[in-house]
Amino acid sequence: MAASSSGQPHLHTLYAEHHDWLQTWLRNKLGCLFTAQDLAQDTFLRLVVRPREFDAGQNPRAYLTTIAKGLVVDHWRRAEIERVWVAAMLERPEAAQPSAEHQAIVLETLIEVDRILATLADKPRQAFLLAQLHELTYAEIGARLGVSERMVKKYMAQAMLHCLSAGADFRAALA
Repeated sequence: MAASSSGQPHLHTLYAEHHDWLQTWLRNKLGCLFTAQDLAQDTFLRLVVRPREFDAGQNPRAYLTTIAKGLVVDHWRRAEIERVWVAAMLERPEAAQPSAEHQAIVLETLIEVDRILATLADKPRQAFLLAQLHELTYAEIGARLGVSERMVKKYMAQAMLHCLSAGADFRAALA
């Protein structure tokens, strides 16, 4: 593999040597050539954003596979959110349907909320979802999670702080 003066392989060499293999691996995993092409490109884009040096003994394919696996999981999560959203919209009368633009904004917001909640610890995430989606009291949440009502309050505070911090990071990235 050709290397730069710092010993790091040039990205274009890495791409040339491993892109076809990665795309085939993704196509076998996903069963869709077009999605495999998109995710292969996204994998290499991640290397542009966060370059990585490879020692002579390291296997770049293992690293590319790790990045690609994360992108596949993100793809499946997004597809599930989209499926649920479309199903919810199909249940509404046509006259009550929001505009296509509004639907796209809501879908992107749901995906961002899912991304934020996925980075939250399990019990605070469960407590937050039980409170927000199922409108359970803290006592009911505590009974479900097997913790005290005081612990539920701590979980809710953690979840809200996490969401506020992530929201601020999200807004700053958009600015």
